[in-house]
Amino acid sequence: MDLRDLRYFEAIADHQNMRQAAERLHVTQPALTKCIHRLEEQLDAELFERVGRGIRLTAVGQVLLARARYLRNAMEETRREVRDFAQGIAGHVRIGAAATVAQHLLPDLCRELLIQAPQVTLEIVIGMNDVLRESLRSGQLDLIVGPLPDNEEFAAQPIVEDEVVVIAPRSHPLTRGKISLQQLCNYRWVLPAPTVATRHWLDRTFELNGLAKPNVQIETNSIILLPRLIAETELLSFISRRNLGPGRAGDALVELPLAKTTMHRRFGTLYRRDGYLSPAAQHLLGLLSQRGAQILDGPH
Repeated sequence: MDLRDLRYFEAIADHQNMRQAAERLHVTQPALTKCIHRLEEQLDAELFERVGRGIRLTAVGQVLLARARYLRNAMEETRREVRDFAQGIAGHVRIGAAATVAQHLLPDLCRELLIQAPQVTLEIVIGMNDVLRESLRSGQLDLIVGPLPDNEEFAAQPIVEDEVVVIAPRSHPLTRGKISLQQLCNYRWVLPAPTVATRHWLDRTFELNGLAKPNVQIETNSIILLPRLIAETELLSFISRRNLGPGRAGDALVELPLAKTTMHRRFGTLYRRDGYLSPAAQHLLGLLSQRGAQILDGPH
């Protein structure tokens, strides 16, 4: 059954007049007559009956009209959905995010995205960098927003510079004067697993300076918990400086300034080089490029 025939049939049913339908469709009356004959042959039933000088639908014709309108609406919806999807206005994006990014970037980013593209749906996974990258590698995520690795396994789009520093509660003894790397060995820590890039960097820094690795008393896979754990346990930790300051979750914490324990890194977006990036994901990628740095560096 041809969709054009159904469109012609619907116009004839609306006007109940072949001439008026032909004028509306800009076709000849014989073309419409052939269209109706084709449909009636396919359905083995009459679709119209004559009433005076006009025509009206038979019972079979009324059934077909309802289905024709349904199909037309479905086609229009499909056309709009495909067009919107191709423009990145609709679709589903699976995004992984490090805790710092999730806290300081995602709320504002999601607000702006949903204003621009209200039909986009998001699945947000918060996790440690090593776990997120494995999910990206296996195709469970479309992209990751977080610290960029040194290797080139994934395509990367930098957003902003970041620094990871040693953090302590304000009441900690080391906050009262200058400190050394050696002094940090005398206290216990709360840190992520050794497979996480920041933990690996910190361990390596101590080793390169001839010192034992930090004495870890609590190991956690939740960066979000770290500020509260530091404040409540008097333990040291190693987190982004972005977690400090008024209005932040870590406003009860302070940095222990030491050049040797200041890790410089970049935040950005990672995605698979050979993977498919949907139009919706590309739309989000563009928004991250345009607004990511401003949102992260703005007040929170």
